Amino acid sequence: MLNSDQGRARKQRFKERLHVLHDTALHRKLKQHLPAAFNQRWTRRHWMHASLFATIGALVATIVPGFSHTIDSPYSVSHSTLALPLPPLSLERQQQTPGDSWQVLRVQRGQTLSNLFDQAGIPATVMHQVLEHPGVRESLTKLRPGAEIAFDLPLSGELRTIRFDRDADNRVELSLAGDKITETVSKRESSTRRVVASGEITSSLYAAARKAGLSPSAIATMTDEIFKYDIDFSKDLQPGDRFSVVLDETWREGEKVDTSKILAATFSSGGKTYSGFRFDRNGKSEYFDASGRPLKKSFIRMPIQFARLSSSFGARKHPVLGKMRMHKGVDYAARTGTPIMAAGDARVQFAGTQRGYGNVVILDHGRGHTTLYGHMSRFGKIKTGQRVAQGTVIGYVGSTGLATGPHLHYEFRVNGVHRNPLSVTMPPPEPLQGAELAAFRAQTAPALARIQGMEKLIYADASPAPDAKAADTATAKAGKPVKSNRG
Repeated sequence: MLNSDQGRARKQRFKERLHVLHDTALHRKLKQHLPAAFNQRWTRRHWMHASLFATIGALVATIVPGFSHTIDSPYSVSHSTLALPLPPLSLERQQQTPGDSWQVLRVQRGQTLSNLFDQAGIPATVMHQVLEHPGVRESLTKLRPGAEIAFDLPLSGELRTIRFDRDADNRVELSLAGDKITETVSKRESSTRRVVASGEITSSLYAAARKAGLSPSAIATMTDEIFKYDIDFSKDLQPGDRFSVVLDETWREGEKVDTSKILAATFSSGGKTYSGFRFDRNGKSEYFDASGRPLKKSFIRMPIQFARLSSSFGARKHPVLGKMRMHKGVDYAARTGTPIMAAGDARVQFAGTQRGYGNVVILDHGRGHTTLYGHMSRFGKIKTGQRVAQGTVIGYVGSTGLATGPHLHYEFRVNGVHRNPLSVTMPPPEPLQGAELAAFRAQTAPALARIQGMEKLIYADASPAPDAKAADTATAKAGKPVKSNRG
């Protein structure tokens, strides 16, 4: 028993000794990592430093929370949630008044009416209901790129009204109420401005005309209607040639929609000035020179484009019959289906099949002049007795009748006698006379004055051409003095 107690006492002393050694080792290790001041006995100087640091810490702990509150307060306010009521719906929206919810879509290239209804979220059944309304299908199924179509869609999402332009002057609104559709047509207001444009050619006529503000349609009017008989625009133009035009611009809803109506034009080329003035005769607009003579010739020499002369006028061996026969016209070889134009204004005297001519058209131009067009593959949209204008397509090249290949057989007759179409002297067009001539001079004088005033400002050093002098004389006869463009 004694030995057991002694063993326990010995173990207890051993554990206490281990604790002492462990505490001593920790103390030494901590002492190595502490500053020197902590490993020594503190002096009065140490206690003063400690007291100073404690005082500063207390002050910081007191002041900083105040600054923290001052700085953070805006953020806490900005993140707070407020219950703001939404503005009430307008009375118009509550009552779903038409006009408060229009969606306007502009037709893009390749888009169909079905695409537009899908884009607006309108069912196809509604689209078919709209198309069944009389007169709508033709307008809505031929929408051109750039055209606008508008849908009035209220809060309910059901189509209430559809709006579109039937033509250049009329706007249509269709109001839907169940199965009932009400149509309203309103006029689109337009205005006209008369302007003068002038340009000088440096590289090309088209570039100069576009720079002067002319539209492609106005350029085509100048080249294909007014000056086509006097100027070869593919060969005759030179840098320095100039032009001036008086035209009417049509504006609709702030947009310029038409500039093709040229009232007067002058073109100076090769030292000569040509002029053309628009005037209505017998209900038809034509262009005349300053003396009142039509610019359009009575006949065009070649009633077919893109063709070559394959047989001339005169005696020859017939390619089919093999005999010498008089060839009473000229032949133009061309591909089957090439359009054939009327050589001049005329009445259709005959359109049908006639012996070796095959499908043939005979036109009566008046004053004993007729023309014949043979071997057609098919006719144009003409019939016997109908009036046709110069350039109207009366048929298409073929090889019907006695023909070895597709070509046009063209004859020109004066009082029943065949003449060579390539050399015959064409009858001059009928000039304006009497009251028409007086009205023409009175109408064209202001336009000519505007052109001359414009050219005097732009081309002050330009000398007048013979035609300009003639224009001055014609205007003076009408009692309307104008300013000349003599520099």
